[in-house]
Amino acid sequence: MNTSNGGNKSKKIGLALSGGGVRGVAHLGVMQALIDNNIKFSHISGTSAGAIAAAFFAEGYAPKEILQGIKDARLLKLLRPAFGSTGLVSIMNVSSVIRTYIPHNSFEKLKTRVTIAAVDLGESKLVYFTEGELDLAILASCCLPGVFKPIFIDGHMYVDGGILNNFPTDPLVGNCDFIIGSACNHLPVVTEIKSFANMIDRAAMIAINANLNAHKLLCDVVIEPHGLGRYGIFDTNAADEIYRIGYEEGLKTISGNEKLKEIMSV
Repeated sequence: MNTSNGGNKSKKIGLALSGGGVRGVAHLGVMQALIDNNIKFSHISGTSAGAIAAAFFAEGYAPKEILQGIKDARLLKLLRPAFGSTGLVSIMNVSSVIRTYIPHNSFEKLKTRVTIAAVDLGESKLVYFTEGELDLAILASCCLPGVFKPIFIDGHMYVDGGILNNFPTDPLVGNCDFIIGSACNHLPVVTEIKSFANMIDRAAMIAINANLNAHKLLCDVVIEPHGLGRYGIFDTNAADEIYRIGYEEGLKTISGNEKLKEIMSV
């Protein structure tokens, strides 16, 4: 089922998708809620998990199909680091999964325009990929530093775009008339940390979310599912539940937001 082409006739609608590990499955639920209400996109930008969702959706897969494909291909488990191994772990084996679902492996042949954020580790700068080999750009955007080996593209080392911009709304500004943001890293107040892994995860999310508000201001509407903070970024068994949370939050936001109701009627 192709749900991604075109966009609303009179408005170019952009969608920005944050990173967040397995919490990024919430984007799929949010996207399903939006398209169920006749909201389509002309341009999607994403970091890390958001890059995966953006690319697969832009190829023409419906959000529910993407979720099932991710589960069937065990993609989330492939992206899970082997903490017991020596040295950094490679995620290049994920490339074959991406190429299976998107055989042309090209930005230019996607049905919807996509921008993927990554960080050039050598030059210490944020880079937006919009052309070339899709699998390498996705892997670069998902490459958590200190866990995975950097991805080399044209002699440059790339790692997770979330280091410098975990909510890439910037590429949509000036290219879209209306920008919707889906952010999946809302952190609840906690009074205790139960494990070392939870402490590292929460500290990383606090740091990554530090510049989130500035990017939110670039959106006309932000959908931010609550309750995802209790899931770790590698909590692969929770995919269905995270999808449901995203879908319900999407519907809730749509029902209470006049700006979204206006573009639904276009």
